[in-house]
Amino acid sequence: MSQDAVETTRGLLTEPAVLRHGFLDVLGESMSSPAPTFAQRAMNSPFVATVYERLWRPTSFYVASGVTTGAEQRRAASALQVSTARRLLDVACGPGNFTRPLAERLPHGGLAVGFDISEPMLTRAVHDNSAPRICYVRGDARSLPFADATFDAVCCFGALYLMPEPFRVAQEMVRVLRPGGRVAVLTSYTPDVPPVRFALDTGARLIGLTMFDRHAFVDLFSSAGLVDVAQQTQRALQFIAAAKPG
Repeated sequence: MSQDAVETTRGLLTEPAVLRHGFLDVLGESMSSPAPTFAQRAMNSPFVATVYERLWRPTSFYVASGVTTGAEQRRAASALQVSTARRLLDVACGPGNFTRPLAERLPHGGLAVGFDISEPMLTRAVHDNSAPRICYVRGDARSLPFADATFDAVCCFGALYLMPEPFRVAQEMVRVLRPGGRVAVLTSYTPDVPPVRFALDTGARLIGLTMFDRHAFVDLFSSAGLVDVAQQTQRALQFIAAAKPG
């Protein structure tokens, strides 16, 4: 992470930020990450942050979807058209396991901002996935500290089902997306088969996850005026991409 990336990102923020542990923090040390459920507590655990990128995520997401991490990253880069994006925002970036590979595909002069509320995850991101064109920011995704139409590409992979207000976060993602920009999310999926839906919903609730049907984010993006809405469902996960009209 370069000083240029830090200062460029600071200029994009609508709230003051302090540089701590290598990332910009708009929340401050006094505000701890909210973690009322088991799943949210796990994402704020230093231990999970350490094993997440190499063990936890690749294994759990492959089981949930049958898609490898490498294939996920290639799909994300294609859906977001990152080769032509100047600014990319990775919401709930965790330890930066998608932020860095996406940043590497940006054109010369591009900037990737990894955004998360978890200090352990961001500390890990700075340690493991820093690069000259990346800056990490700590904040609350329910109120993204960026002006309207700031980014050419916005994504959130594997986190909306953890959040207390996922649709508000998705609306914020659309708000900060520029006309002509692309948005993509990877989140939970429950098929419209009553026994399967009941089993998945029950298990998810026990650990604090939300299962979404096939219409939730497709309808949200369509209602927000996005176009070219495309969806892929795989086992217990769904990938949705869309574009904001130019």
